[in-house]
Amino acid sequence: MSKPNRLHYAWIVAAVAFAVMIVAAGVRAAPSVLMVPLEQEFHWSRATISGAVSVNIVLYGLIGPFAAAAMERFGLRRTILAALATVALGVGLTPWMQTSWQLVLLWGVVVGSGSGVTATVLGAVVVARWFSARRGLVMGVLTASTATGQLLFLPILATLAVDLGWRAVSVACASATLVLLPLVAILVRDRPEQLGLGRYGESPDGTAPRTAARNPVGEAFAALGEGLGHRDFWLLAGSFFVCGASTNGLIGTHLIPACVDHGIPEVTAASLLAAMGIFDFFGTTLSGWLSDRWDNRVLLAWYYGLRGLSLLFLPFAFDLSVYGLGLFAVFYGLDWIATVPPTVRLAANAFGPARGGVMYGWITASHQLGAAAAAGVAGLIRTDVGSYLPAFMLSGALCLGASIMVLFIGLRPAGPRVPEAALNI
Repeated sequence: MSKPNRLHYAWIVAAVAFAVMIVAAGVRAAPSVLMVPLEQEFHWSRATISGAVSVNIVLYGLIGPFAAAAMERFGLRRTILAALATVALGVGLTPWMQTSWQLVLLWGVVVGSGSGVTATVLGAVVVARWFSARRGLVMGVLTASTATGQLLFLPILATLAVDLGWRAVSVACASATLVLLPLVAILVRDRPEQLGLGRYGESPDGTAPRTAARNPVGEAFAALGEGLGHRDFWLLAGSFFVCGASTNGLIGTHLIPACVDHGIPEVTAASLLAAMGIFDFFGTTLSGWLSDRWDNRVLLAWYYGLRGLSLLFLPFAFDLSVYGLGLFAVFYGLDWIATVPPTVRLAANAFGPARGGVMYGWITASHQLGAAAAAGVAGLIRTDVGSYLPAFMLSGALCLGASIMVLFIGLRPAGPRVPEAALNI
């Protein structure tokens, strides 16, 4: 084991992954700031813009399992560099778009594909490869980076959109992404054994489990085929579908436009989302710590139940102006993505170390499909009804249902189980 007084290199890799996930989260949050300016300049409907966001969210999720397999085949560093270059290209070309199909292509297809590699599946792979101890805590911190990205970027991006126009937002996002390229190229290593180390918490001869080098597409679909035969996969994927629908898809995409509908300025609304990011950072980090110690099914049941209640309260919070929304921000923010660490551990328990990262990628894909569905449906509801009220109420009801669903995970195994001591995520 490495000397106690030396910083294990796992923490450096985790820190770089944290920075990458922060910037990616900021870029992905930008459409919520751009929605109203694009609507005003191009006269595109809220449903049209939401459709592009839905494409982004779908690809963001579907890329996950293939990204995990690509990291296994080509390495962490090369995969992350390719993803960041793709995001920078898509965002950098946005200021020249003139039609809605270009919005779908650039923000939907290009940015969605690139950012999918830097999703929480990146955190799951880093934790599996570099950490034997404190996995739940590290996964919680990496997951919380998505909230931190909103905290850092949203108020700045909203101010840029108001003062300099929406094109300045695209330039800022592209620049932030490009800055990460040399950082990743210099500091990221694929595995600890390349440096003669074991994972953090074990001796140098202890290595993370590896699968045979296979075609990433074949590996991803093989994992999906295995997962479809497991009852726990359907429970995890179904509950995570609801998680995505109630976070990225609804609140992450439509809270700012909903605030504007109620006369709350865009910058103020962006600051509200950023405040959620502050509380979510602590909530998700605490969730990671708890996932190492408590029954993860019970944790998820509480998280989904409390989130459902907060969403049912949201329509009434608008009537209380900023004060009601402030209460919502605290309550909802603590719960935003606290579901990720226990979901990662339950997936690892169900499918084992060899398939943990890829299988979690498919579960994340379900999360993003839920987010895409909510983003599109909420936009359609707002266009047809003129209010987000039905969308908020439906999402709250789904969360209450998910709080019951997760209690059945692991109660009746659908396939071979893996002892807790053998877990690597």
